[in-house]
Amino acid sequence: MRTQIPPKHPAYTYLKGGYYYFSRAIPADLTSYYSKPRVIQSLRTTNRRHAVHSSRLLSVRLEDYWHDLRLRNTEPPCAHLLTREHLQGSSTVITLIQALELYFSVKGVGRAGMFFRTARRNIDYVVDCLADRPLDMYKTSDAAQLRQWLLEKGLSISSVQRTFGVVRAVTNFAIAELGLGIQNNFIGIYLPTIHLGEKRRPIPTDKLIKLQKQCLVMDDDIRWLVALISDIGMRLAEASGLLIEDINLQAPTPYINLRPHPHRPLKTNASTRHIPLIGVSLWAAKRV
Repeated sequence: MRTQIPPKHPAYTYLKGGYYYFSRAIPADLTSYYSKPRVIQSLRTTNRRHAVHSSRLLSVRLEDYWHDLRLRNTEPPCAHLLTREHLQGSSTVITLIQALELYFSVKGVGRAGMFFRTARRNIDYVVDCLADRPLDMYKTSDAAQLRQWLLEKGLSISSVQRTFGVVRAVTNFAIAELGLGIQNNFIGIYLPTIHLGEKRRPIPTDKLIKLQKQCLVMDDDIRWLVALISDIGMRLAEASGLLIEDINLQAPTPYINLRPHPHRPLKTNASTRHIPLIGVSLWAAKRV
């Protein structure tokens, strides 16, 4: 006597407590639209025949919906021939420039002018290369085109990486703030790594001494600034943002109290420090 093999569950279903449940994985290219990796829903039936019908129906509806989502992420036919106005008219999502203004309105509170200039310059690169489009109209191929355009423009690899960092940040911020169901296609694009040959090298000692001697001879405010950073390794932006009261010449070892100011924040929290004044840097501090 043959053992009867129980029938398989209908496609994309499983049994739980006697009831059939529908379960299907989200396609990898659509996971950003969902909060979980699978669609799971009770079919509210214990009847296998009913479960087969409901599972097929739900699967077809999901396929249709996923197809619609994929179409939203594709460019209109011959999009490169559309005028800027018509290209924007095919989307209800804000443009990159609008996203930048949103970014400034929240992230820019209390920030120095350099924050705004740097962000706008990098976003302008995208606009010059690809035009100001709605965020969902930028594709992965556009990001690759921007990368090549920046490199051919002569930007260093580190500058290209910083540009993409700003574009990603602005786009991610708009997507999160407005709850946009779109992907950031500037993420995941390949960027070349920085070669060892591109690392900054220290100024040769003989040239540094020659530079310091010229500062002593010319003895003006610009040369004081150059001399100030020549012996202590302070960043130019840090030195140019100092106040007189940041320079302490009365201490047994004169030093600079490097701290953030409203007109000049520091690069990191660890940048706050006391810097001993020595050599030509001490001379410059005294002249200031």
